[in-house]
Amino acid sequence: MSTDIDGERPSLRTLWTDRLGTVGVRSIQILAIIALAAVVVLGMMQLKLVVIPVLIAIVIAAAAAPVISWLRRFMPPILAAWVALLSGILIFGGVVTLIVLAVRNQWGELADSAVKGIDQLYDYLLTGPLPIDEKQIEEARDAVIDFVTSAQFGSGALAGVSAAANIITGAVLVLVILFFFLKDGDTIWEFFLRPFKGAALDRGHRIGHTAVRVLGGYVRGTAIIAFVDAFFIGLGLFILQVPLALPLAVIVFVASFVPLVGATVASVLAALVALVGTDNGPVVALIVIAIAVGVNQLEGNFLQPVVMAQSLKLHPLVILVALTAGTIVAGIIGAVLAVPIAAVTWAIIKVWRDPRPVPIAPLPRPRKRWGKQAALPAE
Repeated sequence: MSTDIDGERPSLRTLWTDRLGTVGVRSIQILAIIALAAVVVLGMMQLKLVVIPVLIAIVIAAAAAPVISWLRRFMPPILAAWVALLSGILIFGGVVTLIVLAVRNQWGELADSAVKGIDQLYDYLLTGPLPIDEKQIEEARDAVIDFVTSAQFGSGALAGVSAAANIITGAVLVLVILFFFLKDGDTIWEFFLRPFKGAALDRGHRIGHTAVRVLGGYVRGTAIIAFVDAFFIGLGLFILQVPLALPLAVIVFVASFVPLVGATVASVLAALVALVGTDNGPVVALIVIAIAVGVNQLEGNFLQPVVMAQSLKLHPLVILVALTAGTIVAGIIGAVLAVPIAAVTWAIIKVWRDPRPVPIAPLPRPRKRWGKQAALPAE
């Protein structure tokens, strides 16, 4: 063992408290945190049938917090939860019904247009500048047919049936968990804070209030931006008489909840439908792309600064990393949930050591007091 300048062996405490020892301790701590995070993520992946519905319910409950706070002024919490939940189901069901009706009425026209588009693509591949002959196209078609009729495709279809069952189970769990969050969300958080006192309790209230505010503001702001994108792009598709304009607008709305890439991918899909579904396909597709670019500029330069002003803003690189990680862990659902979770996490880190008191705004005085007022009112 090496000795110090006085010829004495350094003590174990000296080794761990000098500059190199401090770096080593920090490195071990970082590795331990990474290992713990990996274990948590792996555990959540094993229980994703439960974890994902819980996260979705938390997101929806945070977005609906102002509605619940308003309803609690006139009715007890359980009735307010039922009213909010049933209203949401009716609105969502009505939108789905409109989409189904639109698809059913325009499906034949879209199918005929798709056939014409495929024929045009076939002729272009044969007569165009690409070195592709008819034999290569037939081989590709035969490969697709062989895959569809193979046992591998059959097993994939069975896996799809299992996935559909999981989706139904998850949807039921979301509704049940969401009801309890709408009814007792503040009480549940207070239950988790019972072991804490003093500064730790203040931190717990601060974290809860910040999480509800940031998550709810992010979701509501994203929904407003997604609605504007879907409205203008859908209006352009309707004016251009593109088939399935309403379903495509809904796809744009849903895809806009995936930052950076969602609205772009949906716009490309709309352009492809315009390409094969209209008489003057290439020109209409270019107009659709121009509309999508214009709406994107409106969103980035005007809507984002105004609508998302009350929510936490993340750097595009952070959004991209969170989006990629969420997609790897949980697919499309992970892509939707990753960015709001990252925003809430960063907001919690910012207020973790904030010594200022929690800025809890009092709820309006109800006409009749129904139960306990919300401990963490959302903004």
